[in-house]
Amino acid sequence: MLKRISFILFGLMMTFVAHAAIDTYNFKSVEEEQQFRELTGQLRCPKCQNNSIADSNAPIATDMREKVYELMEQGQSRQDIINYMVDRYGNFVTYEPPMTPATIFLWLIPALCVVIGAAATVMLSRRRKVSASGVESETLSEQEKARLQQLLSDKTGAKGRKKS
Repeated sequence: MLKRISFILFGLMMTFVAHAAIDTYNFKSVEEEQQFRELTGQLRCPKCQNNSIADSNAPIATDMREKVYELMEQGQSRQDIINYMVDRYGNFVTYEPPMTPATIFLWLIPALCVVIGAAATVMLSRRRKVSASGVESETLSEQEKARLQQLLSDKTGAKGRKKS
């Protein structure tokens, strides 16, 4: 009985191994295989967040690898294959998208936020210099300083007299 169960379990385990297929491609030369590996490493899987089609096991990545192989067999150049993938899946499939007005705008947004934040900080700091009456603070002349000192000393002197 134990032998039967072991045999059945072994058979079930082998079915899982049979499904773990590896893509095999027949290349004409080592250079062609190297180019395939470079291309599949440079193209991003549209389904996965940040995996190349060489690293991804998603069905779309498998289809893309097969298409790269097929285009290479047809004699397409490296750039033609990249252009085909970009036309089909968009600029997302390349790790280095071309510089377009949209990408320039995306790169400038953080810089604009910093400039706007700095301008807001400067404006707020200038508003704090303005007194509650709305008059900007200025430096006092010597005559005004003397008058202020006199008022302050009169006030402290008056306080001192009230306490006694």
